[in-house]
Amino acid sequence: MKKLAFGLSALIVGMMMLGAPSAEARDQIRVVGSSTVFPFATAVAEEFGRTTSHKTPIVESTGSGGGLKLFCSGIGVQHPDVTNASRRIKASEIENCASNGIEAAEVRIGFDGIVFANFKKAPALNLTLRQLFLALAKNVPGPDGSLIENPNKTWKDVDASLPDTKIEVLGPPPTSGTRDAFNELAIEGGCKTFPELKATKKQDKNRYKAICRSVREDGAYVEAGENDNLIVQKLQANPNAFGVFGYSFLEQNSDVLRGSKINDVAPTFDNIAEGAYPVSRSLYFYVKKAHVGVISGIEEYVEAFVSDDAIGDYGYLSEKGLIPLMEDERDTMRDEALGLETITVEDLGGE
Repeated sequence: MKKLAFGLSALIVGMMMLGAPSAEARDQIRVVGSSTVFPFATAVAEEFGRTTSHKTPIVESTGSGGGLKLFCSGIGVQHPDVTNASRRIKASEIENCASNGIEAAEVRIGFDGIVFANFKKAPALNLTLRQLFLALAKNVPGPDGSLIENPNKTWKDVDASLPDTKIEVLGPPPTSGTRDAFNELAIEGGCKTFPELKATKKQDKNRYKAICRSVREDGAYVEAGENDNLIVQKLQANPNAFGVFGYSFLEQNSDVLRGSKINDVAPTFDNIAEGAYPVSRSLYFYVKKAHVGVISGIEEYVEAFVSDDAIGDYGYLSEKGLIPLMEDERDTMRDEALGLETITVEDLGGE
């Protein structure tokens, strides 16, 4: 059982009831957050509205970081009840929530892979994590081993076996959980293949992160916002470009897009579920505990989201690209979710 971060729930609810406007003035759940989790949350919200006496929740795509900022900004009707995230909440975000009197319950719903995809009619690539690092990192090892500003203009510059085409990658901004996860799993994953850079982590963790998670800003990587549909349109217009987004979006656009292999592993449902695909992550949502019992339907919404009908092996969210948790993991997660256990900094275990 997770420990309570602090014991202010009763006081908080009382403040909500006395606040202006009253929390009772809103009878519809408001959800913000990750663009990756957005289609899953939307499907649950629509099903929830159809099958219960509650109104269909309002779901907005704001990015994981943007959603957690809104979520942690306060308690009351003007603040969201739930936020989706395509990466785990950070210690700094838990502390920000706590500074505003907010306890959050964490719900892990399944897995997603981050794909490096291009237009289906363009040539396929099989990339290593090291090649991705050399293509997209802000600074890379030079001929003498010292760090230099990334000089690679084409994929051939990265590796002679790759095409002689300009490096052009469209991806999400820093507010996106997909960007956070891509930086950590792909860019840092490639960085760690250089022993001298990997060793930096023990010497200076901040410097290590600055080297191994920083993406170049010279135009090779283009921030395309939180709208994955825009990336698809641009990839169709430019067959030499690649896009970064969640597997579920690739699945929805498999008629026009193809995911690149990473370390010889294709981004498929089975490879992600089995942990074989190297660029995969867990997906979450967070519930504002002070709003439970005040904003109508939050507990029932959580129950609907973690049901086997939704996130089971044959649930309707798997049809939209969600990779389910293993059955025993699902059972544990469901117990914790329905218990609305508070997430604390200690629970992150140094993440």
